Amino acid sequence: MIDDVLKPVHGGTDSGPLPRYDFSTNANGLGPDPQALEAIRQADPSHYPDPLYAEIHTALAQHHGVAPEQVAVGGGASELIHRLTRLRYLRGPMLILPPTFSEYARAAQPAELPLLKAQSKDDFLRLLPQATLAFLCVPNNPTGEIYDFLEEAAETAHRRQAHLVLDLAYYPLCESPPALPRTAWWLYSPNKAHGLTGVRAGYLLAPHDLTHFRHMAPSWVLGVHGEAFLRAILQPASQAWLAQSRQKLWLLRRQLAQGLRELGLEVRQSTANFLMVRVGQATQVAQRLREQGIRVRDCTSFGLPEWLRLSAQVPEAQEALLHALAPLLAG
Repeated sequence: MIDDVLKPVHGGTDSGPLPRYDFSTNANGLGPDPQALEAIRQADPSHYPDPLYAEIHTALAQHHGVAPEQVAVGGGASELIHRLTRLRYLRGPMLILPPTFSEYARAAQPAELPLLKAQSKDDFLRLLPQATLAFLCVPNNPTGEIYDFLEEAAETAHRRQAHLVLDLAYYPLCESPPALPRTAWWLYSPNKAHGLTGVRAGYLLAPHDLTHFRHMAPSWVLGVHGEAFLRAILQPASQAWLAQSRQKLWLLRRQLAQGLRELGLEVRQSTANFLMVRVGQATQVAQRLREQGIRVRDCTSFGLPEWLRLSAQVPEAQEALLHALAPLLAG
C-alpha cells in the first residue's frame, strides 16, 4: 500500500505523552541553545516574513563563504529533500546507501522516482552514474559511519552530471568532521545541534544558482520563528554554546557506551552524539522502556531489528536507562 510507504514513521517519536527521558532523537541533549531559544521567543508572529528571505539568505551565504543565490531556506531538511525530488532535471533514479534516513525513500515515492539502493561503498560508486540524485548522511543515521569516499563520490557525480546531496544533520556534532567536497550539495538542519527540533528550519547550499529551487517552495515556507532561529545560530554566542556542549556530549556518549557494555551489550559508537546498541528484539525492548517513561529509537525501520539508536543525554537520564534495561535483558 502506498499509504503505508508514505506514513511518517521514524521509530522514535510517537503520539503518546512526553516521556521522562527521550533518547529517541539525536538532538543535542544539553539543549536548547539559550541564545537561539530567546531569539525565537522574541520573534513577532503578527506579520509575514519576507517572501524572498533576502536577509537570511545573505547571512547564511556570508557565514559559509558563498553567494546568496547559492542558498535556499526551507521548512526543515525533510521539506527540502521532498522539494529536491521535484526538480525537473533530477527526474531520473535516486540513489541511497541503506541503512540510512528514511525520508529519502519516502520522498522518492510520491515523486515517482526509481530508487536505487546500494549495498556497499563500492556499489554506491558503481551505481552513481545511473542516478540523477543521490544522498549520503554525514555522519550516517543511524550507524554513525563517516564515509571515506565523499570526494570520490562528489567527483563522480559532478563528472556524470548527477547531484550528490550531503545531509549534514549531525555534522556539527562530530568530533572529527570530514572535509566536505565543494561540488556536492550541503543540506543543513541545525535544529538538531542546537536542541530545538520543534523549530522546522533548514537550508541547502549548492555549487550553483538556486533561484529556481527557491521558487518551487510553498509561499512563506519558513515562518518568522524559523527565520529568527537561523539568524541566531550564526551569532558568536550561539556558536560558542554549541562548541562547549558538544565536548560534554562526546564524554556522555562514551560514558553511555561503557555502561551498556557493562551490561554485556554490543555497542557501535559514532563520532557524534549518538550510538547503536544491540538488544535482541528491539521493538519489544523499546515498548517496555516506553512503558517506564523512557523513549528510544527502535532501528527496525532501518532494517536493523536487533538494534536501538540512543543519543547522549544527561547523567540522570543515562542512569535511568541503564537501570531500566538491566532487568529486561535478564528476562
